[in-house]
Amino acid sequence: MDKTQSLDLIQHSALTSDLTPEQCVELSEITGVQLVKSGDALIQQGDIDEALHIIGEGTLAAERKTAGGDTVTLHILKPGDLAGAMGFVDGTEHTATLRALGDTTVITLRRHDLESVLHSSPELVYGVMRGVIRGVHRILREMNLQYVELNNYITKTHGRY
Repeated sequence: MDKTQSLDLIQHSALTSDLTPEQCVELSEITGVQLVKSGDALIQQGDIDEALHIIGEGTLAAERKTAGGDTVTLHILKPGDLAGAMGFVDGTEHTATLRALGDTTVITLRRHDLESVLHSSPELVYGVMRGVIRGVHRILREMNLQYVELNNYITKTHGRY
């Protein structure tokens, strides 16, 4: 994939909505692009890495092993979605494996690469971090709504059940 395609994928991601076109170019210069082959894992449950991944093309399944050893698909990540945000922010281990469902292109931003431009481009770093927080906040809102619906279903309250 050439830099033009990489830049196009970055500009159409949830991460960069606060960035100018020039900042997107600058961000593309500190990111890497990788192709994850169908069935291969980008991230393994329990691993630690400090990278943020933007799904460029294709899809990734977030899978988790249960206590009984079964694998459960938690979510399907689509182009533009972010993956690995919590590990990127605080270095915690990943709670799920991300497996490619078909060949998938991923843009990767390592924390130390973003930190390397902190003094020269603080607005870029601020915009990226706003995008990360916005993405994490969206996931938290969705989880809260799912919790309420599940609770309503279990207790058979609020109508539809």
